[in-house]
Amino acid sequence: MEAIFVGIDVSKDRLDVHVRPGEEAFAVARDGKGLKELVERLLSLAPSLIAVEATGGFETIVAAAIAGAQLPLAVVNPAQIRHFAQAVGKRAKTDPIDAAVIARFAEAVKPEPRQLLDEAARLLAELVGRRTQIVEMLVAERQREQRVTASRVRKSIARHIAALEKELVTVDRDIDGLVRGSPVWREKEDLLTTFPGVGDTIARVFLADLPELGQLTRREIASLVGVAPFSRQSGRWKGKSTIAGGRTGVRAASFMAALSAIRCNPVLRAFYQRLLAAGKPKMVALIAVARKILTILNAMLRDKKQWQPA
Repeated sequence: MEAIFVGIDVSKDRLDVHVRPGEEAFAVARDGKGLKELVERLLSLAPSLIAVEATGGFETIVAAAIAGAQLPLAVVNPAQIRHFAQAVGKRAKTDPIDAAVIARFAEAVKPEPRQLLDEAARLLAELVGRRTQIVEMLVAERQREQRVTASRVRKSIARHIAALEKELVTVDRDIDGLVRGSPVWREKEDLLTTFPGVGDTIARVFLADLPELGQLTRREIASLVGVAPFSRQSGRWKGKSTIAGGRTGVRAASFMAALSAIRCNPVLRAFYQRLLAAGKPKMVALIAVARKILTILNAMLRDKKQWQPA
């Protein structure tokens, strides 16, 4: 039986659907009735894979409806679709054309279907994301406070900082209650925080934004986070390997853990110093430390064992 691939372009009011092979195309409204019709038609097609482009939250309800029907679903990065469209020469951009490109991408690349987070996991991810936003706003306001000279502006900034600090405490309390109230998350957090360099905040970023930790190989985890080096070589020319892509929040947390580990973790500090002694630039050595931390944490959760320097 021929494999069927479906691409769905999501907009605010409607869903454009394209089916390959066969080039069938249709559109439904992005509401309860439209989603019901979409799921019924997809079930009759029995597709091998359905690809939905992430569109800043509009895709969430669509993905939930498809996953709820036990259909294979992959939510794909818009940048991947854009680059794929350029590669196949699709310059025009309309919703039906985008759906066709997404379906073609699903057929050619076959991205791995990923299980959607449950309600509690989505709440944790959103709370951790909100915490990051508040911290960024605090940093920006404190920098502004140092530059302004007008007392009235300074007082305005001080009031905003006080409100943000109060909100940060509330969000931290919500996150703590959610994590400590779940036996699974509590066990994972307790394991992660035995590693010198990983505190509660970093551990909770991993819990929220990297639920695959402990379930994949070390190479898959490094690639997922975006700390796996990509080679650049053509003929006799060989460029420097670089990192790219991945999950921004987790990668930032990994770097913070690496900065802490090279100061307080003897094993990682020795590893970092060996790389510097071998002539590696500091940033390259730091990325290697971050990758090693992910490897260790992945093994700790997989084996359910605390950190042991040996």
